[in-house]
Amino acid sequence: METGIPSNYSRLIARELDLTFNQLPRLLHGTGLPIKQFLSEDSLLTPGQQIQILRNALALSGQPEFGLRVGKRLTPATHGAMGFAASSSPDLLSALQAIHTFLPTRVSVIQLHLQQIEDHLECRLVFLMQLDDDLQRCVAETIIMTLLAFGEFIVGRPLHEAEIGFAYPPPQYQEIYSKCMSGRIRFGCDHLMLRLPMMLCREPNASANNENYRLALQQCESMLAELQTQKPSYQTRLKKMMLSRPPGTLSEEEAAAALFMSKRTLARKLKKEDCSFRQIRDEILSRQAADYLSGSQLSVEAIASLLNYHDNASFRRAFKRWFGRSPTQYRQHGNSSDTAPRSRH
Repeated sequence: METGIPSNYSRLIARELDLTFNQLPRLLHGTGLPIKQFLSEDSLLTPGQQIQILRNALALSGQPEFGLRVGKRLTPATHGAMGFAASSSPDLLSALQAIHTFLPTRVSVIQLHLQQIEDHLECRLVFLMQLDDDLQRCVAETIIMTLLAFGEFIVGRPLHEAEIGFAYPPPQYQEIYSKCMSGRIRFGCDHLMLRLPMMLCREPNASANNENYRLALQQCESMLAELQTQKPSYQTRLKKMMLSRPPGTLSEEEAAAALFMSKRTLARKLKKEDCSFRQIRDEILSRQAADYLSGSQLSVEAIASLLNYHDNASFRRAFKRWFGRSPTQYRQHGNSSDTAPRSRH
């Protein structure tokens, strides 16, 4: 099954090319994508559309090293919940494991395999579709720079110990590689890979945040589960949209616009699925509120703020409606069976 690729990567490519709105059709040529859909934050591209955009971008740039240019723009935050999970993980090994598990939620043209070989961790990358040489080199450059960016963010310095292997001969611009990447670079290898010392992978992450890490993993797991659905329901698509944004900030009007329909049409489609926008929103917020109360020491006021409630009283009323008790009572009683969210149908 082909899984969707978030369009933010292609919008980043458009920015790197410094394209104006009127020039976007040149980037989208051959994809069948309307500009409005391309510019929608929640839109997903097929692997074929993503590759065609990359092929167009290479031609428009006139620079064979375009993959390195794009790679420089990719920060951990670019990769949504997966990037959030990796950058808040306990160490680099945990971050790479998160990327290995949840990469399908971001890119479905390449897989990451991890293997410990003696005192090193080998990160081997395997392409899942046939690409011509220029495109494969471009994607290889970008994904390696992505992994290095995560590593440098977590370790807090360039990864001089890294060994990088590219499965193609040295390109004419090979001298640029050492300016973009730390570590030892080799060409003509059997496969695309990044090798790191295990001691480096186990160094604690100075930016680790257990609460953020746990919540980001939950978001990633929800998104990964959705990929198992051939034709996701509208409530599934809404949940994905809500989980990819700050809690409680997606309005029904914005959701309908992102799905290219009116608010009334969205309500009608959700009714056929025996649910409503408010029920889905309550399900997401109640689960997040319960997780905060049972898994952290955050105050009720702080949790209300994190869930974007304008005042504590509104949050307390909503929580009482969800669980039949106050946030304080819920925290005192823990996750007993009578604290499950009430049915909202």
